[in-house]
Amino acid sequence: MYSLIRPLLFALPPEASHNLALSALKVVSYLNTGEKSHAIPGQTVKVMGLDFPNPIGLAAGLDKNGDYIDALATAGFGFLEIGTITPRPQAGNPKPRLFRLPEHKAIINRMGFNNQGVDYLLKQVNRARYQGILGINIGKNVDTPVERAVHDYLLGLHKVYKYADYITINISSPNTPGLRSLQYGEELQQLLRRLKQEQKILADQTQRYVPLAVKLAPDLDQAAIQSMAQVILETQMDAVIATNTTLDKTVVATSKYGAEQGGLSGAPLTESSTRVIRAFHKALAGQVPIIGVGGIMTGADAQAKLEAGASLVQVYSGLIYRGLGLVKQCVKATNQAPEELG
Repeated sequence: MYSLIRPLLFALPPEASHNLALSALKVVSYLNTGEKSHAIPGQTVKVMGLDFPNPIGLAAGLDKNGDYIDALATAGFGFLEIGTITPRPQAGNPKPRLFRLPEHKAIINRMGFNNQGVDYLLKQVNRARYQGILGINIGKNVDTPVERAVHDYLLGLHKVYKYADYITINISSPNTPGLRSLQYGEELQQLLRRLKQEQKILADQTQRYVPLAVKLAPDLDQAAIQSMAQVILETQMDAVIATNTTLDKTVVATSKYGAEQGGLSGAPLTESSTRVIRAFHKALAGQVPIIGVGGIMTGADAQAKLEAGASLVQVYSGLIYRGLGLVKQCVKATNQAPEELG
């Protein structure tokens, strides 16, 4: 069915078709209010102390503000991640900021954490009927200096803690100036240590432990991966999400939009993301679970991420090119014996 609709959506500017598709899905879900949304039965897995009905999740970025939680739940995901959300609303980068590269099954975006702020997102979470596992992805406002980034992350952590099943610390978007510097050395150690300290305080106050995951970039060499892994182990992070979009556009250089600024996602990211997952799995010695994301366009791609060491996977760009039917394909491909990881 999606193959019939896609040419119509692709005739519109990418951001307009994105909003139209989600709005249409929301209308359909409202018309089916009597039907409960369930995850597609699949390989059950325990990660971060949470029980996932299948290992296929929605990556952050598709539903930044939590406007479409119930609508997206109808696709049968094992979990949803919303955001990236910042403490204060921000418009993001000027349009156009989203580009399709159909010949490469790819997308370039420089959205810039456009969102309506954490308070708006929490209102949407409160309104949602969804009962499954919900991750909330937090970031910093663009006008917050990098040296004060911890302030924004702590504020986000406090705000979303009681609403999330897990919280993702996004320090790897290429579209917020200076953000990726937080992935390295002393900056990474200080940020993660402070967030873990606050997590313990909040867990004691609420009598509820909410795991923290850190989302990292694919543009890393082995030395950087080894260094990051050591910090992740030392700070006892609950999970790693690998990876965000890439700045390496070599593969799409001949495309009409190949020189556009922003992060590249989709099929060109498949192999590099899997390589980073494999490297982190080895560097972390299996002690910290990995959520694999990047270039999952088929069920086989999802399975390859699991074989590389991921415990769960997330999809986003693949949905643009394949539709929500990709979720079922991925669940089917990964439907193996139950496993407990992390």
